[in-house]
Amino acid sequence: MLALIAACEVGFWVAVLAGLTARYLLRAPRAGLALLAVAPVLDLVLLAATAVHLRGGAVATWHHGLAAAYVGVSLAYGHRLVHWADVRFAHRFAGGPAPVRATGWAYARACWADAARTALAAAVAAGIVLCLVALVGAPERTRALLDVLPVLGVVCAVDLLWAVSYTVWPKRERAGAPDRGTPAALG
Repeated sequence: MLALIAACEVGFWVAVLAGLTARYLLRAPRAGLALLAVAPVLDLVLLAATAVHLRGGAVATWHHGLAAAYVGVSLAYGHRLVHWADVRFAHRFAGGPAPVRATGWAYARACWADAARTALAAAVAAGIVLCLVALVGAPERTRALLDVLPVLGVVCAVDLLWAVSYTVWPKRERAGAPDRGTPAALG
């Protein structure tokens, strides 16, 4: 299961880099979009493989919970990660504007947006875990899946504390950093 999760993560970044390469270096935006569309397909592959593995009689481990968490994070953060890479790729290879580091209230707003994304990721992961438990229908084999739920709560709490801390103590611009205007978002 861990190998499949790692393969999906590597596949995600290969799809993103291939899509951006096609878009900017090969000047083939449609091919780039098609390659970028492969990334969410990998989530479906991982989800299906996890369900088939458990339905086939496997005893759930933390690996299966990690697969659910991976799919949740991929769904909640996937678009943002692709956008982050796209901005940097466009700057490096297509003369696009330089990425802007958010500071102050813009950074705090971005932290709150991330806290919402993390809550969405946790909700999706929890939903997948509960669906897998129901699908398998054997509590003795799926107990480890339920152990993931408190971990998801801790992750949400940490991200929430992060957002609160940068709301109370906004991130300052680094001394000597060039003034690029007021950033609108972290990304």
